[in-house]
Amino acid sequence: MNQFLLGLDIGSSSIKASLVDAETGLTAASAQSPAEEMAMIAVAPGWAEQDPELWWKHLLISVKTCLQKAGTTGDRIAAIGISYQMHGLVLVDKDHKPLRPSIIWCDSRAVSIGDKAMKALGEEYALSHFLNSPGNFTASKLRWVKENEPAVFSKVHKFMLPGDYIAMRLTGEIVTTDTGLSEGVFWDYPSRSVSGKLLEHYGFDPALVPVIKPVFSVQGEVKKDAAVELGLKAGTRVAYRSGDQPNNAFSLNVLNPGETAATAGTSGVIYSVTDQNAFDVKSRVNTFIHVNNSAQRPSNGVLLCVNGTGILNSWLRRNTKSHSDPYDYTEMNRLASKVPIGAEGLTVLPFGNGAERILENKSVEASFHGLNFNRHSQGHIFRAAQEGIVFALKYGFDILQGMGLKTNVIRAGNANMFLSPLFREAFVNAIGARLELYDTDGAKGAALGAGVGAGIFKDFKEAFRGLQIIESEEPDTNKAAQYHHAYTQWKTQLQKYL
Repeated sequence: MNQFLLGLDIGSSSIKASLVDAETGLTAASAQSPAEEMAMIAVAPGWAEQDPELWWKHLLISVKTCLQKAGTTGDRIAAIGISYQMHGLVLVDKDHKPLRPSIIWCDSRAVSIGDKAMKALGEEYALSHFLNSPGNFTASKLRWVKENEPAVFSKVHKFMLPGDYIAMRLTGEIVTTDTGLSEGVFWDYPSRSVSGKLLEHYGFDPALVPVIKPVFSVQGEVKKDAAVELGLKAGTRVAYRSGDQPNNAFSLNVLNPGETAATAGTSGVIYSVTDQNAFDVKSRVNTFIHVNNSAQRPSNGVLLCVNGTGILNSWLRRNTKSHSDPYDYTEMNRLASKVPIGAEGLTVLPFGNGAERILENKSVEASFHGLNFNRHSQGHIFRAAQEGIVFALKYGFDILQGMGLKTNVIRAGNANMFLSPLFREAFVNAIGARLELYDTDGAKGAALGAGVGAGIFKDFKEAFRGLQIIESEEPDTNKAAQYHHAYTQWKTQLQKYL
């Protein structure tokens, strides 16, 4: 009787689960909850929070649905892996209860705190030791709580990333990884340990840091009450966890220097692997420890992120027809495809989802430029929006190229914005690289990671024997020239805000 691996992807839009057959590496079933995007709490401009209990609620639904679809039971799951939205902050007390909603990845409240820390610690020190500015990352968010909610901070037993919280709910153990701590900018690269200097500067007791476990390792076992809730077997191993972007790269078998992965969900990301401690002097792109990093073979991922990606497309879908009868994405793509490249002079800046790192943490907001009431239609708006998202990624990709991270091939899962033919065309021609689409996603990647961490797969090659390419797309010389012209116009509009 075959065993399965369960992968969990804790996103800000939905919670996904995948069951992967441990014999073949192929997906047996997948599910997500909710069907529409999860709500974010925005108490003030630039804030974004979610209740960790909401993640758990939808996790229960996804896992049970997955088991039902596969026609199997939880006792056949050999190991569990977790992927999660990066840079979030979860705080729990000694009873493992959340003290406040999670401050999630697109929350901008800690930008000024990170900027002050960069100056106080010194840019040269921060970049050489953290490979990043403290910026708007988890450590700075924790400092915001210390400054603004001292009663909450006084009760903090441990801080965690979202995936650490889900693992705690499953196992009862509070642990994290070096990869996770690096994404929170708690990590000192030269010493390969938590940065004592950062903890001291922000006034954090080292006891707040969870125990560190390897990414690929048994990090705990499912406790009895969680097993009953989920329909799993008590003692099932949790054997992998990673932030969503390193995990997306892993799911695409992007593990070696020069290999590059991309996603375009709520946010858009290009993630390139290097064996160097590379950094951008302006911290517009960010370096984190990659999942396969080791002392013998260093591996980092350099990540560019555009917050306003799929969220712009979903906003247009909800607001351009009617709330009771919205467009679907297929119809939006059909209308957009009737419009020529460049949308006849209409350009869209897609930065309406918080401060953007590639813009040096400026909150530019989203905007439309060159709108002509006599020439432009909804199709123009839909096309200009997709092109604007691609051009924002191109802007960040040029920063990566300037750091010496050259790539001719980008791999992505066949999902989200990459389902749009127009988006794919714009992407390959604006970026200037071949795009390869694979039949995988974050939840499947987490499942395969669990197989490695639990020793079910002997190596990465065995884990990826079921990875299947769906299609590839190459740049076209004529179209590339048209997209370059449109990008130049787009960039001219952006410069007015910088």
